[in-house]
Amino acid sequence: MQSSAEKYGRFLAIFPCMLWGMAFPAIKIGYDIFGIASSDSGGQILFAGIRFFLAGILAWSIGSVIHKKPLLPKRSSLYKIAVLSLFQTFLQYMFFYIGLAHTTGVKGSIINASNTFFALFISAVIFRQERMTIKKWLGLLVGFGGVVVVNLSGDLSGSMSLHGEGFMLISGVMSAFSSVLIKKYTEDELAFTLSSFQFMLGGAGLAAAGLISKSSPSASSGIFTISSLPSAIAVVLILAGISAIAYSSWGVLLNRYEVSGITVFGFLIPIFGSVFSIIALKEDIRGSLAGIIIALILVSAGTLLVQTPDEKNQA
Repeated sequence: MQSSAEKYGRFLAIFPCMLWGMAFPAIKIGYDIFGIASSDSGGQILFAGIRFFLAGILAWSIGSVIHKKPLLPKRSSLYKIAVLSLFQTFLQYMFFYIGLAHTTGVKGSIINASNTFFALFISAVIFRQERMTIKKWLGLLVGFGGVVVVNLSGDLSGSMSLHGEGFMLISGVMSAFSSVLIKKYTEDELAFTLSSFQFMLGGAGLAAAGLISKSSPSASSGIFTISSLPSAIAVVLILAGISAIAYSSWGVLLNRYEVSGITVFGFLIPIFGSVFSIIALKEDIRGSLAGIIIALILVSAGTLLVQTPDEKNQA
């Protein structure tokens, strides 16, 4: 018989979901502190690179403490780290950071939830890692319905655009590919090792790409126009900590409880992201409130449907 701690411990998964939700307004606040305009793609990518390189160092430190030894990848894992750094960090967050600069935190957090549905589709159709069921197909349709609704409901910050909502969707596809690859690659390598080193490699790649873009003749002068150095340091450390701590706690919970009992809480991420964006960024949602609520309900319902196992498959 399970103890109360074992029975309810999986609800700790709410904590990393809350942290990931905080990242949406934190990034946009970081853009203001660093003086990064929505048109400054190089600055956005450089900002992302700094965050994820530091996140890799923090994740490596946490993983080394948990496993009681310095984490070093196997030689056979170097290729896996390179591939993961390309999809999970470099491509995903290049599109994510540019996309979020061209849309609101509320819309970005809801659209970003599409990675759950992309991951299921890619896992089932391309990699054959999952078996599709009627419930999962229904979850895909309902979830993507929420993404459509949030893009058609009013005008939070302007019309839909490729560089905004479009890039957020592309980021979701990259995230989905990385999720499937992580499941495959962690069969013979620690998730902490893969994640920390791919964070560092991908972060370094983003920073390099951002610097190259900022040094082009057409770029604005200077790297950043920082309004407050203490605030700038704080926001970068907070964002790096969000990635490292959320991933670390998520990984521990996945090791301790059934995967389906943890991942089902992912529906909270767009809810937290929307709430924190409204509070921290003071985004005006009065003209789109009904659409946002419907979109959140649809995305949350879709996530629950695709991540909750069928009763006949449960022990």
